[in-house]
Amino acid sequence: MQCPHYDAGRCHSCTLLEIDYPTQVLDKERHVAALLEPVSADLTWLPAVRSAESGFRNKAKMVVSGSVAEPVLGILDGAGRGVDLTDCGLYPAALQASFGPLAAFVTRANLEPYQVSGRGKRVQQRGELKYVLVTLSPDGELMVRFVLRSQEAVARIRKHLAWLQAELPALAVATANVQPAHAAVLEGDLEIPLTERTTLPMRIDDITLDLRPQSFFQTNTAVATELYRQARAWVDEVRPASLWDLYCGVGGFALHCAAPGRAVTGIEISAEAVTAASATAARLRDGAAGERFADVGFAAGDATEFAVGPGAPALPDMVIVNPPRRGIGADLARWLESSGIDHVLYSSCNATTLAKDLAEMPSLRPVRGRLLDMFPQTSHYEVLVLLERS
Repeated sequence: MQCPHYDAGRCHSCTLLEIDYPTQVLDKERHVAALLEPVSADLTWLPAVRSAESGFRNKAKMVVSGSVAEPVLGILDGAGRGVDLTDCGLYPAALQASFGPLAAFVTRANLEPYQVSGRGKRVQQRGELKYVLVTLSPDGELMVRFVLRSQEAVARIRKHLAWLQAELPALAVATANVQPAHAAVLEGDLEIPLTERTTLPMRIDDITLDLRPQSFFQTNTAVATELYRQARAWVDEVRPASLWDLYCGVGGFALHCAAPGRAVTGIEISAEAVTAASATAARLRDGAAGERFADVGFAAGDATEFAVGPGAPALPDMVIVNPPRRGIGADLARWLESSGIDHVLYSSCNATTLAKDLAEMPSLRPVRGRLLDMFPQTSHYEVLVLLERS
């Protein structure tokens, strides 16, 4: 992928851009194989799932800088200056096409970009609009979130929203998120709906997930589709009568792995995500394939506390874990090791913590693995590993 911003030194987010794509994937395969070598004597690797090299991101996190009259959507460079990335090659055409109307909306609604000056106790903050977050669905609809310093600008956004909807017909969901702290935190707790619709349908094969504003969804829809397909295939081979999906998010694994007669429980710390997953399950139960989802349920809570804490339900036949980059941690790993559960499916976005967690589960041996290149042009990737009790 050729990138003028990289060539000019304005943006080096794509750290592997100078390496041809097949070599990137091969290097990632070697990296994860080396990390898992101490526990991978019986591990069979399937061919890696490759991504499109460009235009694969379904979400844009745009820092807003510049001025009301001339807003800049993109990133900040090392000196704190705005870099326009509205033509970034990682974004598909439909996302790129949304940035022009959104920049014009900043001007029309008089949304002053957030700026910080000074240091220490003399830090001064001005402006309201910190980020514009845009998510693209497989069907071309958009969710737009305005991350604000306060609620001061919400009324102006509401006043001019009809203009934005006319300029951006694909806009389905719009919200204002309030993040008042001067900190490296993308969003705050308060989410203010601006449109009647509050969920964005994310269609993955025969499952349409309901994505709410603060819910996590994989960045690469095409590769996420392959991830869920592979997970479903391995789960169906095991044929568990009961299944836990820990760190379930909006229910991607749980719903794809549901089957008639199979009890599936999803646990997620984000109440917003659980609301979305539960709504999806209810809708699917009312559909033609309702029997498949008859015994699927979700609850908000900490994954480790759910499994390890007092009052935990009866053990399932199989567990799926899909933790954040920090991994599942020693407590949950040791519980899985001692639980007697025969099969665990581990989806990891950080192979280093995956290897660390596997070291705590010596009797749960990796038997199959697959790398899924969710993040081309960077060193990051997803890996799915099927564990079997020896």
